[in-house]
Amino acid sequence: MRRRAADFRRPVRRRFSYWIWVLLGLSSVVGLVLFVVHHNQNEDRDEYPLLERNARLEHFAKESLNFTEEILSVKSFSRQLTQQMILAKAYVVIAKEHNNLHLAWQLSAKIRGCQLLLSKAAMTGEPVTLEEAEPIIKSLSSLIFKAQDIHYDIATTIVTMKSHIQALEERANAATVQSTVFGQIAAEGLPKSLHCLNVKLMSDWLKKPSLKALSDEKKNSQRLVDNNLYHFCIFSDNVLATSVVVNSTVSNADHPKQLVFHIVTDGVNYGAVQTWFLSNDFKGATIEVQNIEEFHWLNASYSPIVKQLLNPDSKTFYFGLYQDANVEPKMRNPKFLSLLNHLRFYIPEIYPQLEKVVFLDDDVVVQKDLTQLFSLDLHGNVNGAVETCLEAFHRYYKYLNFSNSIISSKFDPQACAWAFGMNIFDLVAWRKANATAKYHYWQEQNADGTLWKLGTLPPGLLCFYGLTEPLDRRWHVLGLGYDLNIDNRLIESAAVIHFNGNMKPWLKFAIGRYKPLWDKYINQSHPYLQDCATS
Repeated sequence: MRRRAADFRRPVRRRFSYWIWVLLGLSSVVGLVLFVVHHNQNEDRDEYPLLERNARLEHFAKESLNFTEEILSVKSFSRQLTQQMILAKAYVVIAKEHNNLHLAWQLSAKIRGCQLLLSKAAMTGEPVTLEEAEPIIKSLSSLIFKAQDIHYDIATTIVTMKSHIQALEERANAATVQSTVFGQIAAEGLPKSLHCLNVKLMSDWLKKPSLKALSDEKKNSQRLVDNNLYHFCIFSDNVLATSVVVNSTVSNADHPKQLVFHIVTDGVNYGAVQTWFLSNDFKGATIEVQNIEEFHWLNASYSPIVKQLLNPDSKTFYFGLYQDANVEPKMRNPKFLSLLNHLRFYIPEIYPQLEKVVFLDDDVVVQKDLTQLFSLDLHGNVNGAVETCLEAFHRYYKYLNFSNSIISSKFDPQACAWAFGMNIFDLVAWRKANATAKYHYWQEQNADGTLWKLGTLPPGLLCFYGLTEPLDRRWHVLGLGYDLNIDNRLIESAAVIHFNGNMKPWLKFAIGRYKPLWDKYINQSHPYLQDCATS
C-alpha cells in the first residue's frame, strides 16, 4: 500500500496540551507559597512563648534579692539591723552578768524581732524597708543607750568579751581532748560481735579435745621450718582481723599451698585463735598458732621492754585514774603495754631456723601476691620497708628527741622514716647485724622515756638505722584508718593496704569507703559470725 505524502499525513497527538502545563506550574507555585507561610506561622507561635518565658525570668531576676549583698551593702537597713543585733547580744551577756535580767529580757525580745525581720527578707527576696526597720532600730538604740547609761561602756564590753572568748576557747579545747579520748577508747575496745565470736570459739576449744590433739600434731610439721616455702608472721589478739590477713594473703597468692603463717597470740585468746584456724580451711596453707606465755625465754632478765612493762609506773600511766592531760591520748593506748606489740623485734629468736619472713600487722589487707617479696634484693640490709617521708613530718626528728645528745650525735634528723605493717626481714642479715641487741640497748637508754614517745616505730627507726632497704610505695599503702581522701588508683595498685589509725575496719565508725575492702575477706556465712551479728 502506498504511503501518503508528508503534507497529507495525520498530525501526531500531543500527550498534554500547553494549558495543562500552565495549570500544573501555577498550582506548584501556590503550594510552595502556602507551605512557606504555614511554616513561618508555626515558628512565630513557638517563638512568642519562649520570649514570654524569658521576659518573665528576666523580670523575676530583677526582682529577686541577693541577701548576702544586701547584708554587706552600706546603705541597706539589713546591715544596720545586723550590726545593732550583734551589739545587743553583747549587752545581753553583760546585763545577765550584772543580774539585770529585765534589760536582758528586753534586749532579747528585740533581737528576736530583728531576726524574724531578716529571716522574712531572706525568704521573700525583698529588701527590708524603712517602715519595717525604723521601729526596731529605734527601740534597740534606746535599749543600747540605756545599757551604756548603766555604765556598760565599751571598756567593760571589751573585757567581758575577752573573758567569754577565753572561756569558749577553753571549752573548745576541752571538747577536742574529750572527743579524742572517747575516740581512742572506742578504738581500743572490742566490739560485742567479736567478743561473742571469741566466747563461742573458746567454748569449742574447751569442749572438743580433738582440737587440742590436732594442734599438737601440727606443731611437728616440717613445713614450719622449710626455707623453700614462704613464711609470714602475725602477732595479734584479734582472731577475726588475723583471719582477714591470712585469707586475703592466700586468696591473692598464685600458689597458696606454699605459704606458711606463724601466728602468735596471748593466753586469753589462744584457744579461740587455735579453734578458728583449725576449723577453717585457707586453701591448703600451713598455719601455726603459738602462745606468747610459752616463750619463757622472753623475761625481764633478758628483755628490757618486759622489765619496763612490768614496772608499776607504766601500769599507772596507762590505767591510772589520774592522768596527765598534757599527754596525748593515743600515747596511753594499752597496746603499747602488750608484749605482742614488741614481738617484731624478736623474730629471729622465735623462728631460729628461718632465713626470710614477711611481717604483717593485723590491720592490713593483702591484695597482690606477696611471694615476690622473697626474691627482692635487700642489698645486705635487714629490713625492707616502704618509706613515708613524702610528707615532711615523717622524718626522724618527728619521732625522736634530738635535743638529747645521744640521739643527735648518731642520727640524721632529716633521715626518712618508714612504716611497720608490711616488712620483709632477712633474718640472716638480722643475726649478723645483731639488731635485737641494738633494740635492747636503745630500750635501756629510754628507760626514763626521754628519747622518744611510746610505741614500736621509734626504736625500730633506731635499731634498723642504715639497715633498711626502701621498697616501692605500691607494696604498702597506709592511712585507711584515718585518711578519707586516698586516691582510688593508689589503693587499687597496692599490694597491701593498711588500716592504721583509730578507724579500724572491724569497728562501727570505720571509714565506709574502705570497709568493703576488708569485709570481702570475711566468710559471712559462718554460723558463729551470723549468730554473733544478730545477738
